[in-house]
Amino acid sequence: MKKSVVFLEVEGGNDKGPDGHRKDTMPMIEAVRARGWKADVLYYSDSDFDRLLREIPEQYDAYVSRINPGHIPGGEARYFDLLRQLCARGVVGMPHPDAMVAFGAKDALVKIRDTDLVPDDTFVYYDMPTFRAEFPNALAQGIRVLKQNRGSTGSGIWRVEVLEPGALAAGQPVPESTPLRCTEALDNHVEELTLGAFMDNCAQYLDGEGGMIVDMPYLPRIVEGEIRILFVGEEPVFVVHKKPAEGGFSATLFSGAQYTYDDPAKWQDLVDLFLANLPAIAERLGGHDTPLIWTADFMLDTDDKGADRYVLGEINCSCVGFTSQLDRGIQDKVAAEIIRYTTSKLAQ
Repeated sequence: MKKSVVFLEVEGGNDKGPDGHRKDTMPMIEAVRARGWKADVLYYSDSDFDRLLREIPEQYDAYVSRINPGHIPGGEARYFDLLRQLCARGVVGMPHPDAMVAFGAKDALVKIRDTDLVPDDTFVYYDMPTFRAEFPNALAQGIRVLKQNRGSTGSGIWRVEVLEPGALAAGQPVPESTPLRCTEALDNHVEELTLGAFMDNCAQYLDGEGGMIVDMPYLPRIVEGEIRILFVGEEPVFVVHKKPAEGGFSATLFSGAQYTYDDPAKWQDLVDLFLANLPAIAERLGGHDTPLIWTADFMLDTDDKGADRYVLGEINCSCVGFTSQLDRGIQDKVAAEIIRYTTSKLAQ
């Protein structure tokens, strides 16, 4: 074993500091080095594909992917191909690209709909004919939230409601001529469109590889905040309580949401619930190991007995950051997990 790990980044993007790296990259590298391992950063580009495929297996036991796929010129397909080939050559992947896709894709919610964490009436659409045929039926049941598979910071996440629900025919799909109020989580801006025009605008979310729209019921208690658990491996490290700005439903900083960082013990019931479901979740998402750094986002709902219920909104794992929490020593937990996981995988 080489006792060596490479962190993969891409040049450019709005997630870089003055040194050209993500602000949490060098703290993690320093933490790995402090444990006696070699750790370096390499930049990915499509033009360097062959060189990286040759050099990384020669020099490193493992890679840690720290690239937001949206920052790769030309898209993520070639980069994911590199990661798959590196794993096939014995490099330990953190995470494996297939795990990144399985956990991070929005349709993960539909795949784990049979757990206690996702409402039964959560759907996914992969093409326009299906979307046009099925979404009017879902909308007839009440306010919906649609999520595109790509994007970040609330882009392409819409709360969709009929302006005059009392005018609808009971038990019938919503006609495409029906006026809607559509609020985007990006900045809580509102657009009033007919259902037909809104669905036309959503065609962009279905284009290309990975295009999809997830459709789930709107939970009014989102105004109480979204609860995000950040994990390193299977260890919950901290919880972020993200409370939307007054009158909004978006939990992004850009939209004015207020963030509070808590110890996981403050949310022990939620943590225990999710960890109890994690083996079933991992199995339904392909049996992959959990990612190195990842998050699970929850909203509050109320069950039939009036008790709190936690609803999973999404999982993120492509490039989760923790720059605002470096003083918690999370980089040390990451370094320890990198060494533990790499050593374990190479011993198999």
